[in-house]
Amino acid sequence: MTIDLTQTNIGAIQEALRQARQHLGGPASGMVLTLVVVTDESAQYDVVRAANEAGREHPCRVLVVITRRPDGPSRLDAEIRVGETSPGETVVLRMYGPLGQHADSVIAPLLMPDTPVVTWWPGEPPAAPAQDPIGMLAQRRITDSANAADPRRSLAALAAAYSPGDTDMSWTRATNWRSVLAAVFDAPHGEPREATVRGERGNPTAMLISAWLAERLRIPAATDDSEGPGITGVTFATDSGDITVARSDGRLAVLRREGDPERKIALNRRDTPELLTEELRRLDPDEVYGEALARLAI
Repeated sequence: MTIDLTQTNIGAIQEALRQARQHLGGPASGMVLTLVVVTDESAQYDVVRAANEAGREHPCRVLVVITRRPDGPSRLDAEIRVGETSPGETVVLRMYGPLGQHADSVIAPLLMPDTPVVTWWPGEPPAAPAQDPIGMLAQRRITDSANAADPRRSLAALAAAYSPGDTDMSWTRATNWRSVLAAVFDAPHGEPREATVRGERGNPTAMLISAWLAERLRIPAATDDSEGPGITGVTFATDSGDITVARSDGRLAVLRREGDPERKIALNRRDTPELLTEELRRLDPDEVYGEALARLAI
């Protein structure tokens, strides 16, 4: 069911949500969180699709905040979708004029009662997510420095303003890489002396993996540019020879260790819905991300 409201207000939106739930057979129930997405018109289709796919595992109310024509008169339009592509609710809020400067006061009455709030900025991240008016409403704040104009500068700003509950999609993209690299050292190995992470120029995931390795192994770790896609390899120099995990196609990695046969490892690049689904599985602070971010800022 889709309901379009133009030049509306919060009371009318709440009433439309109530009626939509009644029409589908009951009140809103079983929703585990509210996901607030701050985006623009050009990206809203993709982010709503990602949020709805994540909502299949984490039923939630999705509030999409789009600000338009800041110099025009204040106006609020809403597009409400219930029971279409996910078990939750999606409300696309288009705020015009000065109203867009107070988006937090618009969405606050629409938050699900007694459930956690997660804010996601899929585009250019705010410099200080926890101090952003919408970020202040959330227990968990997700940014994506890969979409920043300058990912390195964005990560530096996020590190300077880090607060427990912050995370970044570039760190989520590193999850499978971190699992593979940790498993490398489960087998007998020489003492690691240094590490090199190769990836596309300016890739923030490469920067974070490098910082994580430096923090965990207490060794120098650097990044090196490659043609991609994404991260293409990590090499450890050890006192018994090099250990390399190389991935040239974004799907399959090869582990090479001196004296051992090559091993192939599934290491697919993941899309945004899968990354968002992973992030919504945990609502507690990611301390390891905070440590890697702090190391990156040194």
